[in-house]
Parts: sequence; C-alpha cells; structure tokens
Amino acid sequence: MTRKDVGGQAVIEGVMMKSERKICTSIRKGKKIISKKQRLKKRGRFKKLLFIRGMVNLFSMMYIGIKALMWSAEQSTDEGEEEIKPWELTLTFIAAFGIVIVFFIALPYALTNLFGLREEAAPILFNLIDGLMRIVFFVSYIIGVSFMKDVRRLFQYHGAEHKVIHCYESGKALTMNNIKKFSTLHPRCGTSFMIIVLLIAIAIFSVLPSIVMHFFPGFVNLSFISKKAILLSLRIIVVPVIAGISYEGLKLSDKFRGGSVMRIIIKPGLLLQKITTKEPTERMIKVALKALKGVL
Repeated sequence: MTRKDVGGQAVIEGVMMKSERKICTSIRKGKKIISKKQRLKKRGRFKKLLFIRGMVNLFSMMYIGIKALMWSAEQSTDEGEEEIKPWELTLTFIAAFGIVIVFFIALPYALTNLFGLREEAAPILFNLIDGLMRIVFFVSYIIGVSFMKDVRRLFQYHGAEHKVIHCYESGKALTMNNIKKFSTLHPRCGTSFMIIVLLIAIAIFSVLPSIVMHFFPGFVNLSFISKKAILLSLRIIVVPVIAGISYEGLKLSDKFRGGSVMRIIIKPGLLLQKITTKEPTERMIKVALKALKGVL
C-alpha cells in the first residue's frame, strides 16, 4: 500500500494530523479522546510547483494550525468555565505575530545598527551578525518557554506526533510497543523548518541592499531612517520567498537524510527538537494515533 505524506502539529491536549486530502484533530478530554475531521479540497496545479508550493504550504498550515488550536482550546475548557471566544484567540495570534516581527526581525536589525555596522556598506557581515542574533533570540525563547508546565505538555504531544509518524513511515504495525521505540525527533519537523528559514534568510537578506541599489541608484541619497524603513519592509515582504526556498530545502533534507552531508545540514534542527519535543506518555501516544488513523 502506498504511504501517504502525513504531517501534523501538537495542539492543546492533543495532536492535529494532516494528509493531502484530510485533517484530523484529536484531543484528550477526561477519559475520552474526541476528534474533529475535515476533508480538504483538491490542490490546484500551481500549488505543486517548486518554491510556490512552499509559500502556499506555509500560509495553509498557519491557517489550519490556528483553526486546530482554536478548536482544541474550546474543547479543553472545563464545564462552567467561560469559553474562549474566537475573537480573543484571533487577537492573541495577531499579537503573537506582532511580537515575532518585533523580537525576531526588527530588534536584531536595530541592535546590529547600534553596533555601528551599515547594511549598505557591509551587507554580508551585517546580515551574518543580524542573523546569528535572530537565531540566539529564537533558541533562547524556545528554551525559556520550555520550562512552563503547559508548554512542556505541548512538547510531549509534539513528541507523540513524531513517534507515531515515524512508525507509520517505517511500515511497521501501529502498535504501542512499536511506536514507543521510535525517536521524538523528525527531520521534516516545523522546528527544523524554522532553522532552515533563519539560515536562508541570512543569505537572502545579504543581497537585498545590492539589489535595491542596482535598480534604484537614488537609494544611497535617502535619509538614514528612509533607508532603514525600506530595507526592513523588504525583509518582511520576502519572507514568503524565503519560506518557499526553505520548504524545498526541508523536502530535500528528508529525502536524502541518509547522506553524510545532509546529516550535518539537518543536525541543528534535530538538536533544537531535543527542546521542542519531550517523551510522551502512552495516553498522549493514543491521542496522536487516533489523529493519524483519522487521516489514513
């Protein structure tokens, strides 16, 4: 039987699994596991094109992931407690997105400028320091939140998701004994994707000033604030392009993960997953397995 491409993410007290045509989110509520299934529309041809599919997949997974998180949050509310309203969650995610832009794009950029470096004069050195700072901020944030009890449970469900997918991809029977033997680390994980994004961003951001000055020679005569506003805005605009390239890099890393060179490339993402995934309980694995079976 042909194996389906399956991915997923941890949600509040559960796991969301996604295949090409189906989504299933399963969560534990007391002694029961409840699930929500959804069938996806067939993807258009352009969604399968190289690089384009990465951009589409990024926004698609963000939308699906947020919807799954909202549903899991609603279901995890105890009886008698006021349910979390959709607009409250929407505002939370908007605020989170704003924080990402401020702390992982704007702040490293501003600090690198404060060091006296000028992006137009030394773009490679500037973006190397700026990029390394973004990576340090990102890893520090992940380490910081990992000490929170609720986040730790989320990371355990993340580990359960990976174990179940590993077992499925291996072709072995989806039994508890088999699943427990597999690693919580997976090269096709969103954590690894983020590391690839951060590294590719360094390369692309390094050439942005040269491209701008080539097509708009008058750029050098603009004020300092105008130059910085343009370059910072361009960084945000090219994020989908970076996502498209990173997606292809992630697919290649998974396809050729057995090679010695590729093992070195995927190592940083796997190391970070030692933080973002934790060993799950059997009860958590059962939830992840229910979600997987829902999309097969």
